[in-house]
Order: sequence, then C-alpha cells, then structure tokens
Amino acid sequence: MRFPVPDKINSLRDFYAFEQHVKTARANRGKEMLPDWYDIPVFYFSNHNALFLHGQTVPKPRATQWLDYELEIAFIINQDGINIPAEKAMDYIGGVTIMNDWSARDLQRKEMKVGLGPAKGKDFATSLGPEFVTLDELENRRIGSGADTRYDLDMTAKVNGTLLSRGNLKDIYFTFAQMIERASADVMLFAGDVIGSGTVGTGCLLELKGEQSPLGRWLNVGDVVTMEIDGIGVLENTVGEPRA
Repeated sequence: MRFPVPDKINSLRDFYAFEQHVKTARANRGKEMLPDWYDIPVFYFSNHNALFLHGQTVPKPRATQWLDYELEIAFIINQDGINIPAEKAMDYIGGVTIMNDWSARDLQRKEMKVGLGPAKGKDFATSLGPEFVTLDELENRRIGSGADTRYDLDMTAKVNGTLLSRGNLKDIYFTFAQMIERASADVMLFAGDVIGSGTVGTGCLLELKGEQSPLGRWLNVGDVVTMEIDGIGVLENTVGEPRA
C-alpha cells in the first residue's frame, strides 16, 4: 500500500546509521573513525516544520555557499510506544519514503566546532516523498528478520541529470529496529513521528569532496536534485532563490 506524505508531521529525528558515510566524511576532514560510533545509534532532531514534498522548490539559505543534499530513507511511526524492544520494533513502522536532508555545510561546520550539534546548517529544509510505501510491498527485498531486518534497495542521487551518488540500503549498520529502540528509550514515540536513516555511502557532496566532486561545486539556485530508491520511487526538488 502507498499513502501520501502528510503536510505536517509530529517530529523529525535523523540518525547517522551508514558506516561508509561516517568514515568517508571524517577521512575527508583528516579525522579517523570514532570507535564510540559503533556503540549506539545516534540522532539529532531536525525541524519538522520545514518540510518539502516531491516537486516543490526548496529555497537556498541566504548565508550558505556550500549547499548540499543528503540521500536517505525515512520511516513513519504508526502507533504510540515507549521503551520499544528491537525485536518488536518493526511493527511500529507505518511506511518508508525517500528523504533529502538538505545541509548548509559551511554553517554546519562552524556550528559543530562548538560541540552542541547542527542547527542553522540543517533546520531550513527536509524533503520527503514521493509517498510512503508499506513494508509488505518490499517483502521480496527483505534480508533477515526481527531486529536484524534490512532491505536490498538501490539508492541513487542525481543533480541536473548527472548521477553522483549510488548506495544500497542493505549496507546500513544500525537497523530500523535498533533506531526505534534507541529513539523510544524513556520517551514516547507517537504515530506520525518520522525517523531518518542518515546518509547512505556516497550520498552527499560533502562525502564526494565538495568542489572536487564530479559536479565540481556545491549546489546553486536552479539545480534539480533527483533521488530514487528501488520500490519507493523518485523524489525531486529544485533549489530556489533565498527567501526575502
């Protein structure tokens, strides 16, 4: 079954669950992999009120020169729950969709030096779409079961028709179930909450070394970003002029 992405969602958590993305992004900054990353799935809260749907124009933040996309998958919670064990967590997923976690890398880099986490580097836009797909439609792509459930789904991103990113959901390190278990620890999850996976390997310009990427630059006004995930569809947005 498929159903539309709602205009409003309750909350938006975004995890950091693909090892390749974390390793490569850190290596590009001359940093080694953090051993602590393997201990627990971590996430941050993004701005659930800055939601853009398939086909909509996403305004570029006025202050950024390093605008980036991030190719992710997201799922929506279908029932309330707290302290959900990973073994039961898949029952709490109402559907999955494509997510573009737009990022202002120059703003993010400055903020992260303080040690609190991203804010203005992230809070201006997140795209979801084209629609949510229930997991029964992806059953033939399922690998494993219970808390170890993964899906064999190719993920790609193009800018102006040029393929830049390609990964696969099966390579995720922390599973959907582990994310739900972590997110619901001592906190109620509500139906309508959305959780993102974090960026798949190669899934952003930062990981492709920004101005040294095949695109040769960061995103500009007029660029069309097209993301596709097997079995889900295509999410496409155009970068627009900054808001007044």
